[in-house]
Amino acid sequence: MTVLHSVDFFPSGNASVAIEPRLPQADFPEHHHDFHEIVIVEHGTGIHVFNGQPYTITGGTVCFVRDHDRHLYEHTDNLCLTNVLYRSPDRFQFLAGLNQLLPQELDGQYPSHWRVNHSVLQQVRQLVAQMEQQEGENDLPSTASREIFVYAITALAA
Repeated sequence: MTVLHSVDFFPSGNASVAIEPRLPQADFPEHHHDFHEIVIVEHGTGIHVFNGQPYTITGGTVCFVRDHDRHLYEHTDNLCLTNVLYRSPDRFQFLAGLNQLLPQELDGQYPSHWRVNHSVLQQVRQLVAQMEQQEGENDLPSTASREIFVYAITALAA
């Protein structure tokens, strides 16, 4: 199984957040990574096999992937998504308490796939666009802003 490493996606060793657009996302083999991600499906369709369980994903699907989850994409059809990567819920420099907004595993069940309506998806897209504008900026205000955007995206999807 492929392991994706944060060093290949984050702009620096101390960056807490990175954006990875997949426009479109092609079929991709099973993998896991040493970071967490919020997958935001903008449009198109596909099958997201998450820890062995297939889910049909379409525009408005939001998926929360932990660092130990395994997943793959198959049968993609113009599937466009944005991955908001973060190292860990407790590795933010300015943000505390995010874990309370994230899905929680209960009795072996992890509610990883959520749906948002069109209005919320538009708000999330705007936040992602603002984060992309700051990509590569490593000063403290930019870092704080990106972390606030992750919090806002999570709060909107909840």
